[in-house]
Amino acid sequence: MTTQPSKQLETIPNNYPDREYEVDLTLPEFTCLCPMTGQPDFATFRIVFVPGPRCVELKSLKLYLWSFRDEGHYHEDVTNIVRDDLVAALDPVRLTVMATFNVRGGITTVIRTSYQRPEAVV
Repeated sequence: MTTQPSKQLETIPNNYPDREYEVDLTLPEFTCLCPMTGQPDFATFRIVFVPGPRCVELKSLKLYLWSFRDEGHYHEDVTNIVRDDLVAALDPVRLTVMATFNVRGGITTVIRTSYQRPEAVV
């Protein structure tokens, strides 16, 4: 596996596909650039999901988030991109991505976006 930033999310099989359980990941070192100023934005991402057939391989997730480092994104945009890419890679039962961006101009921004597989709706 590479040690360079990558948009490729690697997966591993879920060894317990008939059991509902939660995976809760906290990634405190996210960085991207403000598209208005070019200054760095820092965030902690929290990803909570109930696996479907696949789980995310953790080093690939780290390298994936690292790939945003030199890209300009609004907070809402990048949080939803991460959600969509994880849903596509994992086919989870449920998934929530929460990004807490550090204070900038006296404002802390928290973005939360969720997904639920249609057949999982009760």
